[in-house]
Amino acid sequence: MKWRGRRGSRNIEDRRSSSGAKAGGIGGVGVIAVLVIGYFLGIDVTPLLQQTDPQPSAPTELTQADIAAGEFVSVTLADTEEVWAQLFQEQLGRDYRPATLVLFKGATQSPCGGASGATGPFYCPGDKKAYLDTEFFTVMEERLGAGGEFAAAYVVAHEIAHHVQNELGILGQANQLRQQVSQADSNAISVRIELQADCLSGVWARTAAQNFGSISRGDIEEAVNAARQIGDDTLQRAAGQRPMPHTFTHGTAEQRSRWFVAGLQSGQIAACDTFATDDL
Repeated sequence: MKWRGRRGSRNIEDRRSSSGAKAGGIGGVGVIAVLVIGYFLGIDVTPLLQQTDPQPSAPTELTQADIAAGEFVSVTLADTEEVWAQLFQEQLGRDYRPATLVLFKGATQSPCGGASGATGPFYCPGDKKAYLDTEFFTVMEERLGAGGEFAAAYVVAHEIAHHVQNELGILGQANQLRQQVSQADSNAISVRIELQADCLSGVWARTAAQNFGSISRGDIEEAVNAARQIGDDTLQRAAGQRPMPHTFTHGTAEQRSRWFVAGLQSGQIAACDTFATDDL
């Protein structure tokens, strides 16, 4: 992925150098491992991360790797802004209002709750911001077998795709419905939300490749692999569990990669209507 030296986004809120909170009882590696399990398996592991009262941590000094990761995210975010502004005009005849992306290390707060626990990268419709600890890229590569720069770009694109859903009114309606149904039905709706975000990520990737010439075939393969590696069934097997479809919240490896490819091949927002099909 060709990103160095390219324009970055101004819609970055970098909290990585500010003081935050750290939970006692679990080391940094342990926190990351728990975070991954909770985020992808839909398990609330916040109690594990709050075994003692949170203690203030000293301001974090950014490493060269942190700085590079921040620049990478900024360029990727800028690409999403240009692409979605174009697609909203061409396909919907309306303006796109970009999201802000919050970078943090270890812990931060959002209107959707603390971003230090079972969340992983996430989008909060309450403030229309995506939240990301770039350490998650290391987790993807070392623990999930989903390395590569475009695999990381896919993570950013996926969270911004949730903002696209929010701008279209889809996310609010879906989340409201989730509050009115059983847990199993709520999980099923969540799967449709996530698969649509995967598809929209593919739509973004197609247009980004055309517009910027920064994406190669190998990059696309990294994204497809990442989608497979973070399927609910793959992660449950990796955790030593038998896959339990009624607990899935993001979709299987096959579903996630297939919907990403569907968006990539079509380049159309309308092709990502996961709520209107029985064939997920």
